[in-house]
Amino acid sequence: MKNLSTITQLCRSLSENRKSFLYPLVDRLIRLILTLLVSTATTKRAFSAMKIAKTSLRNKIEDDFLSDYLIVYIKKEIAEKFTIDSIIDDFYSMKKRRVQLNQ
Repeated sequence: MKNLSTITQLCRSLSENRKSFLYPLVDRLIRLILTLLVSTATTKRAFSAMKIAKTSLRNKIEDDFLSDYLIVYIKKEIAEKFTIDSIIDDFYSMKKRRVQLNQ
């Protein structure tokens, strides 16, 4: 462990040598440091999307709707895979409707 030069190498070495069980707080601290940049970037992306989505015209949006809208906005690549027919089918299968939406 003397020749390690990065935090990533230290984390790997702790795991490989089973020292992470002897020093669980050190292991947890290193893992938090390594994931900090990823979690910060995700948070910044979410606030940036909220700034775009919540304009002065949309200030009256309820929190639940805004949260759902932002998830779809941030995860565009997943949302693009849905079709209108699949959404209608899922909505229809949630509970019995008086009128069938599919025609």
